[in-house]
Amino acid sequence: MNFLAHLYLSGNDEEIMVGNFIGDFVKGKAYEAYSENIRRGILLHRNIDEYTDHHPIVTESKKRLWGKYRHYAGVIVDMFYDHFLATHWAEFHKMSLADFAQHVYKLIQSYEDRLPKGVRYMLPYMIEHNWLLSYAKKNGINNALTGMARRTSFNSKMEEAVHDLDLYYNDFENDFKRFFPDLQAFVQEWLKHN
Repeated sequence: MNFLAHLYLSGNDEEIMVGNFIGDFVKGKAYEAYSENIRRGILLHRNIDEYTDHHPIVTESKKRLWGKYRHYAGVIVDMFYDHFLATHWAEFHKMSLADFAQHVYKLIQSYEDRLPKGVRYMLPYMIEHNWLLSYAKKNGINNALTGMARRTSFNSKMEEAVHDLDLYYNDFENDFKRFFPDLQAFVQEWLKHN
């Protein structure tokens, strides 16, 4: 899952949300330097990624893309699923997506002194272009994937992936709708026991 899903799945605990947001930027045991709930958020992020990567429905989604994108298929599916979370946001959250995005940006900024360097670099661009809200539109997903493609050292072709989203839109949407309740249940159980 990508930023929007990680943030949503954090629930109402601000430090878990911060940890889940920065999870990709904190490598190895570096998470041990953070407060308890930020650590929990980082570990939650890792567990969400692990669960998602091995779920059979997500595997179905990745298979549609594998021939063209190879190991980038998972990154693309994560973005597609964030798109569907954004387009169906009202089914999941009482706060509008626009308000949720602004709340998150303010929250993350309030932890600026504890953010990894990569997050401090990325965050102003994220806020300026309102990435979380932009995921609800196909051109927002296209912009995100094109930006990622520019940062990869290989020719990922991710900038072309929105064409595959168009081609298999209903299939990816159905995959998301079948998968996301499983992920929500997994997160609830994980938070209960960790």
